[in-house]
Formats: sequence, C-alpha cells, structure tokens
Amino acid sequence: MEPALLAEQVEAERVEADEAVLSLDRWMGRYQEGDPNAPGVLIAAISPGLLRFFRSQPVSREQADDLLQDTWLRIHRVRHTYRPGEPVLPWVYAIARRARVDGYRREMRIAAHEKPTRPDEAGPGTDPPRHEAPAFETLIAALPASQREVITLLKVSDLTLEEVARATSSTVGAVKQKAHRAYKRLRELLQPEEKSLP
Repeated sequence: MEPALLAEQVEAERVEADEAVLSLDRWMGRYQEGDPNAPGVLIAAISPGLLRFFRSQPVSREQADDLLQDTWLRIHRVRHTYRPGEPVLPWVYAIARRARVDGYRREMRIAAHEKPTRPDEAGPGTDPPRHEAPAFETLIAALPASQREVITLLKVSDLTLEEVARATSSTVGAVKQKAHRAYKRLRELLQPEEKSLP
C-alpha cells in the first residue's frame, strides 16, 4: 500500500473514532435529558469495552458480568453528574474503576467471614460442623415478601438503607423496621431448638 493511501486510511479511521466519541457525548446528553433510546445506545457502545476492562482483572466471567451491571446501575444513579461537553469515556471508566474496587472489597469482607463447611477444609484441631446452615434462599423464603425484599437489597445487592428506601419507595425508618423484624425471624430460624429439661 502506498504511503499516501496509508496516511489517508489512518486519518479516516482517526476521524471516525473522533466522531464515535462525539456521538457518545451527544447520546449521554440525550440520556440526561430523558431520551428513552439513549441508554440502549450507550450500553451497546460502551459495554464491550467495560467487559474487557473487568475481564482483564483476576475475576470470573460471572463476577465481570456483575461488575458491568453494577457499573451501569451506578451510571444511571449519577448520570446527572456528567458535564456535557466533557468526554464520556473517562467519566464512565472512573465509575467502573470504583465499582471494581468496591466489588473487590465486598469479596474480601465475605471471604473474611466465611467458615469452612467441609471437615477436610477445617484447620487442624477444629471440630467439623454439627449441622449445615440452610441456604440463604431457603431462609429468606420464610420471611414475608416485603422483609425478603429489604434483606436481599441490603445483604445481596449491598445497598445502603437510603438506597433501599428509594428503591422500595418507603422511608429509611420503615426499611430499618422491616430489616429488624427480618433479622429477628432469621435468628429464630437459625437457633437450635432448645430441649426442655424434665
């Protein structure tokens, strides 16, 4: 290929890339204005790059998918903070990085509180567990739907009380009350039945 043709091709690709970035900026502006088509366009355009970003980390495919979803939820919640005219991608990747860091911290918290469940995983001198705790889904199935929803949002989705209140269209006090009642019921379910003395 001739150098002049190669230079033309490189310039055309650069212009196309610049137009794609400007297009993302315009779509983000439309997203802020409430255009119902904007989220789909942005997700389709940016998600492949975000997924590659997450997959480049030492995480499983499922974790990468979760981080991608968490990032888009965060973007949706803070879309008002985007400043029109500024590049969208740095703003998006800053949010993605924060989601990745928070995801890592969440995994470390969970790992720090996990206990071995199989006798061969237990350290030397530890007694094997006497009984296995029921699965989370089994436990929360015993709760009323509103309490089950609150516990799932707080503990599985790792939302704050305020975020759960917004998500459930209730007050923080109501969320606290539902969580308290749910925790009380779960404690009752997890306590071994006390045997009465003769």
